[in-house]
This record gives sequence, C-alpha cells and structure tokens, in this order.
Amino acid sequence: MTATPLEQTTTPTLDTLWLDLTRKCQLACTHCYNDSGPNGEHGTMTRNDWFRVIYDAAALRVSRLQIIGGEPTTHPDFAELVDHALNRWLTVEVFSNLVHVSPKCWELFQRKGVSLATSYYSDDANQHNAMTNRRSHGRTRANIAKAVKLGIPLRVGIIAADDGQRVDEAWRDLESLGVTRIHVDHVRPFGRGSHGEEPDASHLCGQCGAGKASIDPHGAVSPCVFSTWLSVGNVQDTPLRAIVAGTEMDQANASIREAAGTGLCDPDGECSPGYPDSGCSPRS
Repeated sequence: MTATPLEQTTTPTLDTLWLDLTRKCQLACTHCYNDSGPNGEHGTMTRNDWFRVIYDAAALRVSRLQIIGGEPTTHPDFAELVDHALNRWLTVEVFSNLVHVSPKCWELFQRKGVSLATSYYSDDANQHNAMTNRRSHGRTRANIAKAVKLGIPLRVGIIAADDGQRVDEAWRDLESLGVTRIHVDHVRPFGRGSHGEEPDASHLCGQCGAGKASIDPHGAVSPCVFSTWLSVGNVQDTPLRAIVAGTEMDQANASIREAAGTGLCDPDGECSPGYPDSGCSPRS
C-alpha cells in the first residue's frame, strides 16, 4: 500500500540527508573517505531503524535523499529502503561504484524518482584500477553505458589524485558513452585519503550542517558524510528531528564554520557528494 504525504506544520530543517548505509564495498579505493572495503560491516542500524529514519525524512520534507556507503547495494535491505523512500515521495540518489548491478537493482534504478551517481578515474583501465585496488574499470564503464542506454539519470565524478591522471581523456570517454553530467574533483583528506592524518574541519566546505545531515551505519548523525567524527546524536535513541534542531548540531556547525569559513562552496549549489556544482565528493 502506498503511503499518503505527511503533514508538516513547522519549517523544514533538512534539504539534504545522506543515508550512509554500510562500510562494506567490493573495492578498496586508495582515497575512500570512510575507509570502506571488502571487510567492512553494515553496522548496528536495523531495517526498522532505517525505515523510521526515512519516515522522519519524509516528515521533514527532505528534498534530496542520497543512499551511499561503502557500496549501498551490498546492504541486505537496500532495495526495501529505496522502495520505502519512494513510497513516501522522496527522491533518491544512489551513489554506487557500479561494479556489480543485479537485475533487481536495474529495475529499481529505472523507477521514477531514482537517480544514480558514481565515480570514474581514467579511460585507462590500469590507472582506474590502481585507484580502486581491484580490476573494476571494465565493469564500471559497461554499467555506466547501460545506465545511459536505459535512460537512468546519472552523474559521474572524476576524482583526480595527481597531475598524471588522464582526467581529460576520462571526460571524453564518458561523453562518448552519453554521460552529460560530469564533474572533476580532487582527493579529500579524510579516511584513507588522509594518509593517517587526524580529521581536520578546515578541509570541509563550510556549508556542512546547513540544512544537511548524514547518518552512518551505527545511527550516528553528523553535519555531512565527511564530518563523521563530529557526531551530534544517534537516531537509535533520539528522533532525527530533535537531533538536527538540537544544540549539538548548532555547535558542530559553528566549529566547522570557524575552521573552514563559508566561502569554499557555492551556498546555492546542491551540496550532494560529487554534484557538478559542488566540491563535496565523498568518493574523494
């Protein structure tokens, strides 16, 4: 049964929400912002916990819901969570590595309200695979082409790690496949991309938490997917609405702005990881 729209009597407090489902991923990218990989886990959030978060997101009139990881499609409840969100009139973007896409996922990706995002590193397979630490180039490229052929809305971020990377060639390769939404970003110093350095808020864009929030596999809420060390509450014991409107979120936002300023990101752009108008790209 399809749900009916939820009544909202207060001003919405969120326009972007990341559901960071899992730390499990087929790849082991050298620059992964949250250290995901083949040995990653799905965390302590249950199916019902995620369902409740999605229900709360609908009540808050969230404009953009992005499901990310790790590789979100590896989560056992992934398809049900997307379906649950769509049934509550939420638009969903799935950030996938597109290494393996099951027939069920292809059907899901073609539903109205769903779009895809992925990362690409080079037209050269060896250069691309060096970034992912797996022989992933052929599968990702083929599935990018398939998504375009099926008419699935898709955007691709080219993550530039060094000056020798074939970024221009990668861009032209993507265009040859029919991709129209392409963005170039650089490696961000978080997770494996930090090379062991402690997380530093000065590397954030400064717009984190301004109508945005991220929830990790254990229910911890942070201002964005890059700022997970700045946990401001947990949805397993506190409603999402209370967390995003709470003093801890305000304090985290203030500390980010003090460290990063507010001029590093277009406040009118969509701060969605890897979005063409944004410097935020969690695959970097």
